[in-house]
Amino acid sequence: MRLDRMLRTVLRGPSAGFVAAAVLAAATAVPAAGTAYAAARCAGVAAAAPVQVAQLPDWVESIAVDGRGRMFATAYFSGRVYRIDAPGSTPVALTGDVGANGGIVVRADGQLLVGTGNDLAHSLTGDLFPVSRLLRVDPDTGAVATYASGLGGIDGVALAPDGTVYTTTLGGRNIGRVTPDGRVDPAWARVPQPNGIAVSPDGSEVYVVQTTVAPGLYRIPVGDPAHPRLWVSAGAGDALALPDGLTLDGRGRPLVATHAAGEIWRVEDGRLCSVESGLHLSTQISYGRGDRGFPAGRLYRAGVDGKVYEVPGGAEPGR
Repeated sequence: MRLDRMLRTVLRGPSAGFVAAAVLAAATAVPAAGTAYAAARCAGVAAAAPVQVAQLPDWVESIAVDGRGRMFATAYFSGRVYRIDAPGSTPVALTGDVGANGGIVVRADGQLLVGTGNDLAHSLTGDLFPVSRLLRVDPDTGAVATYASGLGGIDGVALAPDGTVYTTTLGGRNIGRVTPDGRVDPAWARVPQPNGIAVSPDGSEVYVVQTTVAPGLYRIPVGDPAHPRLWVSAGAGDALALPDGLTLDGRGRPLVATHAAGEIWRVEDGRLCSVESGLHLSTQISYGRGDRGFPAGRLYRAGVDGKVYEVPGGAEPGR
């Protein structure tokens, strides 16, 4: 999530008030739906504390795990893509500065797709000037190629079962779409202040986090992208929670990382509950894969502090 950094940056400049107001105004267009409070602990959640499993030398914007249990991370300031082979191992920089400061996903063939342009300038202008690229990165060699271009500054990245890619631009409203045959639509759908993004298991809906000013979670029908629906909204006490990254568990339930609240929320029966708290400035959460390294069934959190934690509260034994 870039909003807190945006405000800190623009408040140092001469046009601070105008720009900060513009950032916030972009998120004010949606009336509140039914309220859901995140204070309650989710039922049956493990009581074990999060355990740090990795440390990167940068703000970690996004993480993903491949079928071999290797974790990949995008670094906001250095623009690098990192690989972490197992908990406790030293992160390896796969790339130099390729502008990899947005979301990351792993394709079915093991290749990585990485978003660029998740900075102040591209976030504020992405709807008007969609010039950012989605990169393909080899997980072993670090070779980089352009997969698609002509998108708004890419914050969130999600991959559908059929290979379609969806992207968000935090400072705007547009949801981008790239089809498997390479067609790019930078304004496939619109959601205020879109951030984290995921696709339902059957590929029929795209879920998008609205970060401010009325935090919530939208559902976009793939067959009717012009009509996003507000699914669940945070309660009044969580208006400044700053929800960020989004993932789905094995039952297709969304989990959301939050910056200011320090909680990881899960959607259950149209309401929000918390699987963990005390992890402030979280940016993304992701489940492991495979049977080694960062294995399937375990939930991992990354954040501004560069730390990756395993979060037992979100674990799925037997997944």
